[in-house]
Amino acid sequence: MQKSENDTFEVELKQVLKNLDIEALNEMQLSTLAADEEGRDIVLRSPTGSGKTLAFLLPILKHLEKDNKAVQAVILAPTRELALQIESVVRSMKIPFKVNCCYGGHPVRIEKRNLSQPPAILIATPGRLADHVHRQNISLKSAKMLVLDEFDKSLEIGFQEDMKDIIKAMPAVEKRILTSATARIEIPRFAGINRPVKLAFSKPENEESQLSIRVVNSPEKDKLNSLYKLICNVDSAAMLVFCNYRETVERVSEFLKSKGVYNDVFHGGLEQIDREKTLSKFRNGSYNILVTTDLAARGLDIPSIKYVVHYHLAVRAEDFTHRNGRTARMHADGTVILLMHEEEYLPKYLEEKPEELVLEEKLAPPPPEWQTLWIGKGKKDKINKIDIVGFLAKKGQLKKDEIGLIEVKDFYAFTAVKRDKMPQLLKLIQKEKIKGKKARMGIAK
Repeated sequence: MQKSENDTFEVELKQVLKNLDIEALNEMQLSTLAADEEGRDIVLRSPTGSGKTLAFLLPILKHLEKDNKAVQAVILAPTRELALQIESVVRSMKIPFKVNCCYGGHPVRIEKRNLSQPPAILIATPGRLADHVHRQNISLKSAKMLVLDEFDKSLEIGFQEDMKDIIKAMPAVEKRILTSATARIEIPRFAGINRPVKLAFSKPENEESQLSIRVVNSPEKDKLNSLYKLICNVDSAAMLVFCNYRETVERVSEFLKSKGVYNDVFHGGLEQIDREKTLSKFRNGSYNILVTTDLAARGLDIPSIKYVVHYHLAVRAEDFTHRNGRTARMHADGTVILLMHEEEYLPKYLEEKPEELVLEEKLAPPPPEWQTLWIGKGKKDKINKIDIVGFLAKKGQLKKDEIGLIEVKDFYAFTAVKRDKMPQLLKLIQKEKIKGKKARMGIAK
């Protein structure tokens, strides 16, 4: 007796969950699969860190055809980081389908070459994919599935015309999945969403209660010294400092560095390689403090943050919520801290006045225990994490616990190394080859 389509998918699903090291689907993911059975479009609202990416990938997996050599599914994401994060999840699923990711800051010629053999799943930022469509580097005429991830953010950034052009180039779409972080979004007609199944999920009540909000009163308008004093008063856990402007991000970061506080910056003005480097260093603990714009409030693959500091208050309630959503996740505690000058007023979206956090005079925190090694070889050079660990252990004489998080990109890799071991390591490996290949190596600045 031949297996049904559902039976085949159940087998594939079990293997995918095993590959992802997930025991079972959560309620939101199961509900999305059930909604897919109805054959209608889906609008999914769910908080960051809830497993939303897997939720919309599973209906795609269910409908992919192995013999179809054209693009079958298109996933649009508002930022490069979110697009890369989605790609990472797809690759971790280890499914037998080609996947490509296209985004600004990545060489167009490389993407054009990759698209010459169309992927089954195409992940992209709207601006870059619209460019490929206009250049006729890829045809989307056969694609039957479309995901608009964090659609509200794409509209905020100004991708409306690009998305309109892409959707116009996809006449065969039968399934649309739209995800959003806010319920107040008005879906434009060009999205083509028709009588959708609407799914809404929020954080459990017991998880919400683990978030505490405090206020630090600053005697100075620019609040730089108050921020420094705050950093000296809390532990060295991960912290995001939100500013409303790129210029402020840079100024705050430079001030903290002048005080001996290790930190890094993240905003839309950075080149792609610098964005990736910054996030890698933050994830691996080379920096515990990231000074950023609202670009870091959503769609980034970063660990749960213990402290969210509002150097500038968010203008809108939803932006305030998105910033705070980076902390108190997955049943962990988190603290939100508002830096306020006496001439500033609490925003109307705060229903209660937060308790004041009184600061004491304390010394600056010590340097992070990790530092990041940059290796000028990556996936395209057939280098993987095992190769790097073996190289650092054999040639660099590092012990297992002296090597931290390793991230391998297409053409380079980032590896966390114990800070006190870095000088000796650089001396030992400066003339060595990794997997028989010469590679430039050094501290990731």
